Amino acid sequence: MLETPGRIEPCFFEEHIPAELADLSVDIQREASGLGQGLHPDSAAELADLVRVMNCYYSNLIEGHNTRPRDIEKALAGAELEDETRPLALEARAHVIVQRAIDEMHRNGTMPVPTSVEFLTWVHQSFYDEMPEEFRVIEHPNGTSEPIVPGRMRQQGDSEVSVGRHNPPSSARVATFMEHFDKRFQIAARSASGRIIAIASAHHRLNYIHPFPDGNGRVSRLMSHAMALNAGIGGQGLWSISRGLARGLQDRGEYKRMMDLADSPRRGDRDGRGNLSEAALKTFSAWFLNVSLDQITFSAKLFDLAGLDKRYRRLVADTIDDKRAPDLISAVLRHGMLDRGDAQVVLKTSERTSRNTLKKLTTAGYLTSASPKTPVRLAFPLDYRERLFPNLFADADLPE
Repeated sequence: MLETPGRIEPCFFEEHIPAELADLSVDIQREASGLGQGLHPDSAAELADLVRVMNCYYSNLIEGHNTRPRDIEKALAGAELEDETRPLALEARAHVIVQRAIDEMHRNGTMPVPTSVEFLTWVHQSFYDEMPEEFRVIEHPNGTSEPIVPGRMRQQGDSEVSVGRHNPPSSARVATFMEHFDKRFQIAARSASGRIIAIASAHHRLNYIHPFPDGNGRVSRLMSHAMALNAGIGGQGLWSISRGLARGLQDRGEYKRMMDLADSPRRGDRDGRGNLSEAALKTFSAWFLNVSLDQITFSAKLFDLAGLDKRYRRLVADTIDDKRAPDLISAVLRHGMLDRGDAQVVLKTSERTSRNTLKKLTTAGYLTSASPKTPVRLAFPLDYRERLFPNLFADADLPE
């Protein structure tokens, strides 16, 4: 088995970017730039937190862990969990916490290069530091087990691993492969299109190396998220690659099939000059970028200001006995936050009447605030998530 870093070549399309991938990168850039357009930053931030829950829900689903959104939110709130749902809910909580930290580092300009060993070991350590004890152990086929050390990559002396039919580089060679991986993808990040296209190829090549004993899939999806932020296609945090990978374009088995395809060895003199197939990498990258574009398009429709306003107004009109309530919801959606004293200005009514409307909306969970006297902001009650955001966690169509 080839144990030099050249085993993961080609890492990306250095000499000539295929036209299909270049076109996709332009489409993704254009669509992501319009995502959440018109939303107030405060409203977009509330929605981004919802998307983090969605992202970890689908990331867990890829691992075969089906976690209810309600349990994820309970775990995030520190509420008591049922014994049978506790481990998976805490696993999902760990994902959200790490993604929040990534988003904050990006906003502050302190995020390390997403393909660097520094960043990837931080992600793994942060994730497993938050994991329940049940998921911090590797069970081997021979019946033995060993603890997972947060942030520790495979190294000399470790047991060798296999992933289905794939045998990753030996543990003793992981550090050398990862150094090569980082250098190669820092080169890819020198152009705008390269930064976008490299998200796909880096996702596969990291999993091919399989640097950690466990957790590589989750780390790679968080790396892809961070790379999207660096590439300028984060869309205010309003889309998730995990949802697309879990669902595929046509069926839910595509992710595994495409990852297997990109493992393919070179198929002859016309298939690039690396160890792996350039044609297979192109097919995988095109699929990955099409999945990304599909998710950005989905999110753009879901979080369109006019559509969201219409759905929220209809929900409030159906559930709150106050004809003024929908107008107040619209105002908070557009302004992000609203001082309580401004409610009477928005509603063009008396202070007492506006205070009653505010109370009904906060009691129902449609508006929230840090205290009874601070400004109110929009909330998205869990019981009505599917009505406000059809197809976010299940299959449904947006209402007309």
